[in-house]
Amino acid sequence: MTIWLAIGLTVVGCYAMKLAGLLVPAGALERPLVRRLAALLPVALLAALTAQQAFADGRALVLDARAAGLAAAAVALLLRAPFLLVVAAAVLVTAGVRALGG
Repeated sequence: MTIWLAIGLTVVGCYAMKLAGLLVPAGALERPLVRRLAALLPVALLAALTAQQAFADGRALVLDARAAGLAAAAVALLLRAPFLLVVAAAVLVTAGVRALGG
């Protein structure tokens, strides 16, 4: 399979998923369970992606500078810092720990 065929199939699949979403009846989307799942599912997916990126290296579990940066971002969030400050804190702590050899 060539890369362009894979890209084309992915494009067609994504478009078909969007069309399928438009075909869902409005009554089904108004159910409380569906509304609750729609609100919580993105948070769970983002948390899983963040954890995977921060604590995994291939198939191994690691604790390195990325974890320190994530901890700095969590502290900044707890202090209700603006988003850019949260990102800046994570970047600076990660870079600092890496510069120190971690």
